[in-house]
Amino acid sequence: MRRNMHPTGRSRPSGFLLAIACCLLHLVFAHDCLCEEPRFIDCSLLVAPEYPATWPSAPFPRFQMVHERTIGPDSPYNIDVLLIDGNTGTQLDVPPHSVARPELNRPKSGALGLAYTDKIEAWQFGGEACVVDVRDLLDQAPKGVSPLVTREHVERFEEQHRRLQFGDVVLFRSDYSDKYYRPFPEGRRYVADVLDRKSPGYPDPDPECMEFLATRGVMTLGTDSASMGPLPDLAEPTHYAGLKHGMIWTEGATNLGTLPPIGSFYCLLGPKHERGPYSEGRAFAIAGGDLPRRLIESCKKKRVVDLSPTLSPTLPITSPGVDTGNHRQAYLKIDFLYSPDLDMWHHTHLMDSMAGTHLVPPSFALPPEGEKPAYAPEIRGWREEYEKAYGPLGTSDVTTEQVPLDWTCGRVHIIDVRSLIGSTSKKTWPASPEITPAYIQTQELENGDLQPGDIVLFDTGHLDKHLRPAPDDSGVWSDPLQGKTEGWPAPGPDAIDYLKDRGIRCVATDAPDLGGVDRKRALMTYWALGSHEMVGVEFLHNVGSIPSDRAAYFLFAAVKIRDCHGGPGRAIVLY
Repeated sequence: MRRNMHPTGRSRPSGFLLAIACCLLHLVFAHDCLCEEPRFIDCSLLVAPEYPATWPSAPFPRFQMVHERTIGPDSPYNIDVLLIDGNTGTQLDVPPHSVARPELNRPKSGALGLAYTDKIEAWQFGGEACVVDVRDLLDQAPKGVSPLVTREHVERFEEQHRRLQFGDVVLFRSDYSDKYYRPFPEGRRYVADVLDRKSPGYPDPDPECMEFLATRGVMTLGTDSASMGPLPDLAEPTHYAGLKHGMIWTEGATNLGTLPPIGSFYCLLGPKHERGPYSEGRAFAIAGGDLPRRLIESCKKKRVVDLSPTLSPTLPITSPGVDTGNHRQAYLKIDFLYSPDLDMWHHTHLMDSMAGTHLVPPSFALPPEGEKPAYAPEIRGWREEYEKAYGPLGTSDVTTEQVPLDWTCGRVHIIDVRSLIGSTSKKTWPASPEITPAYIQTQELENGDLQPGDIVLFDTGHLDKHLRPAPDDSGVWSDPLQGKTEGWPAPGPDAIDYLKDRGIRCVATDAPDLGGVDRKRALMTYWALGSHEMVGVEFLHNVGSIPSDRAAYFLFAAVKIRDCHGGPGRAIVLY
């Protein structure tokens, strides 16, 4: 090939200089990105009764929340019960949604028919967000019919940005949920009017698009429509085309327009239901700074620790209480629709909002602003004692959906409190060894100072040792609460005060809760958390699997349920 030459015989420098200029601009941009503070972007729909959060066809159950107890004479806590199905709000689909169990020996049977929400590998939940813009398809179809996202749309993305690869999370952005997820009656446009052929369907990929993505090694997808299945007749073919390759995906994402086309970290975390083919979840992204790149790399290399125990009716995942009538709602699986192709029942769950791994928002133990609850006489006495020692009891309207995502995500700082086990006298039981400021300071001297924004995780070892199915299930709650064994180590209000002074927003534990088994001390701990606008994450396990690397990053998000005083979710650590 002939080259452009100067009269001197040298190559023209323009192309070379242009390349150098582009490289310099890239370096400047990269430097700016690395210096930028990470930004958390919520990609989840709000779950509330007046929204189209659940699939509207019979017999799918509608979402319900019961405020079973409110702060007052009967309880010092706000306690909620949920009736929630895995097809609620922003949700996770895993292979058994369409892949039959291997022992059935059916055309769609395979090993992935056992990859339920409690079995799927947690590294697959996250990766680099690759936002495929398909807004040109919105409403561009007949009523009841979905416009199809095709291979060509994905190739258009690749021409504009880069080739897709393993570790990417492909997100189809049509802005459908942004536009149509509204309170009723307008909310009928989201799904019901499409099913009734009154409105055009939501854009979704066809089976060929799924097969193409599989050739790229993509294992995780998302859509901001109500389902990954195009209507009226390609829903199951599209599902199976992706799920048979082991893909998982987000349905009902939203706010994808705030993500850059590439470069941000995207994640969907949802409760770990036993044998669940799908799960309600919480989707979010992190953009800016170096953090997204590090988290993406961790997912690519499968460096993840799952900290959430499985939710199962056979496990003691909710408190039985001490006195008769003070138990929390047991976790129940309720079958409602049989799928003959999969030999599987679709099911919903009736559960306490603090079943398994969950959030403790400030409003759990604090009354709303302006309210003066009529506590029982015993609790009034405890309040007077608390306020004398720690100042006025706060108020809070901060329920689960209002807790910022960056409060429950951050560098994990593990404090090993197992040396406190056995430090109480049997005569004092029921009692929990108290984690004090002095103990935390000793741990800081040995393992490094706490930094603002750290997620403090108390390693008690309690659930690792005692979480067993019935009939060997009394060691988690019953025996400690009844004083038959020592309670799990728990922070007192003084420790919470100290952590607040150190800039800590979130305190986590691998014990059943942060309060311990002494009712009075537990309530004071929760009062201190709420009064300091701090949150808790409770009921973790497997903490010993977290590497000692101080860069390990804790990710937790609760399902975005409006007015909820708990919030089921899942916690993982990327390292």
